[in-house]
Amino acid sequence: MQITLMAIGKTDKAELESLITIYEKRLKHYIKFQMEIIPDIKNRKNLSEAQQKEKEGELILAQLQPTDALVLLDEKGKQYSSVDFAQFLQKKMNSGIKNLVLAIGGPYGFSEAVYAKSSGKISLSKMTFSHQMVRLFIVEQIYRGFTILRNEPYHHQ
Repeated sequence: MQITLMAIGKTDKAELESLITIYEKRLKHYIKFQMEIIPDIKNRKNLSEAQQKEKEGELILAQLQPTDALVLLDEKGKQYSSVDFAQFLQKKMNSGIKNLVLAIGGPYGFSEAVYAKSSGKISLSKMTFSHQMVRLFIVEQIYRGFTILRNEPYHHQ
């Protein structure tokens, strides 16, 4: 299985990008991982929230392959402990999925079309985080999940 983290807009903080890169490199020991960055929509200040979600949704859906399993990082999603998230990853690998796509939407979330295409939603917290911070948190949690699955000493109970 491959995991693709899809996100709208580039990270403008070098410090965050550096930390994300550290976990991306660590993940390569466990699974094929890639980040797909969808560029910000041009002239988005002239668009309503609904129009912006629709345009972003079209860009997200255009990147997907028919066999991809899309899971959205969404504040209304299911919350997992790190151990439960590791088990979620294991179930996805066992199910024969070729590419698990974890998507981070734009500032207003996802369009209805993206929700309809997804097979689930995950929430990292009841708190709200910047879209850039979410990238770091989910990459670290994916790494943590694989160390849990391998009984490595990174995660402590």
